[in-house]
Amino acid sequence: MLSRVASSIYWLNRYIERAENYARFIEVNLNLSLDLPRGTVEQWEPLVATTGDHDMFLERYGKATKETVIQFLVADSANPSSILSCLLAARENARSVREIISTEMWEQINRFYLMVTGAVARGMSSHNLHTFLAEVKAASHLLLGITDATMSHGEGWHFARLGRLLERADKTSRILDVKYFILLPTATEVGTPFDIIQWSDLLKSASALEMYYKRYGRISPNDVAAFLILDPTFPRAIRYCLIKGEDSLHAISGSDHGSHHNPAEKRLGRLRAELDFADIEDCIDVGLHEFVDHFQAQLNQVGAAISDTFFAPHPIHHAATAEGQ
Repeated sequence: MLSRVASSIYWLNRYIERAENYARFIEVNLNLSLDLPRGTVEQWEPLVATTGDHDMFLERYGKATKETVIQFLVADSANPSSILSCLLAARENARSVREIISTEMWEQINRFYLMVTGAVARGMSSHNLHTFLAEVKAASHLLLGITDATMSHGEGWHFARLGRLLERADKTSRILDVKYFILLPTATEVGTPFDIIQWSDLLKSASALEMYYKRYGRISPNDVAAFLILDPTFPRAIRYCLIKGEDSLHAISGSDHGSHHNPAEKRLGRLRAELDFADIEDCIDVGLHEFVDHFQAQLNQVGAAISDTFFAPHPIHHAATAEGQ
């Protein structure tokens, strides 16, 4: 497969997953604002911190309010990670590999794109925002299902799955970090109804609340962190994403598990192994924020290694040297 094609499929799926996660973040914060005790100030700035674009937001908007944050995360074309920008980028990537993806995928991406651009053109209001966010999540899920059902599960499909899972692992770590690092209540508030509401909303943002209750029964901060970081079966847990992402990476390379033939396999395998042999006490002992920081740095290195291994064109003089040898 051409590196250009692989890159487009990979990034097409990362952008779609990012748009879905942004819709999740906003929806949960809207719901959380309804549950706040009387007199409590709504917290919109942590939402921007979740995305990692805090500095850009401050430069463009200054103060974080409900209106400015929603505009930044949904409709700001200058923000490369807004839902609008993600759909624009995803559609352009899909267009460049139109002959590789199925007609059904292309049509769904177009419908998704037209839905988002139409909603942005009409303007975001409190009346239609919940409907819009639900439609973004549904459109992403539909594209995932169509991709699985209509695309051969060869290299292209594995690049699509790899992109989606790495993006999902990154976003799950970010929402966990915000709760611990920014929304962490004072000692007197731990275990209060408000604290439980926040943890419940965090689980909702990952569509994890029902599965968490089936596993643990009641809300506990350490159990929530363990579920979202270390669970090997829940599809939005970080460890699950790394396990399945590594499966796709080996399928692309044709190498066996337990070995590595390129830097991408080495870095992803090492990161997955760290979680395989970790328990939540290991994560808490080093500080959950520090653990998440370390994880995100390692995940960025995995992304860079994938780009270098599969997407980046090799300089001509390297090829000439190799032939000479």
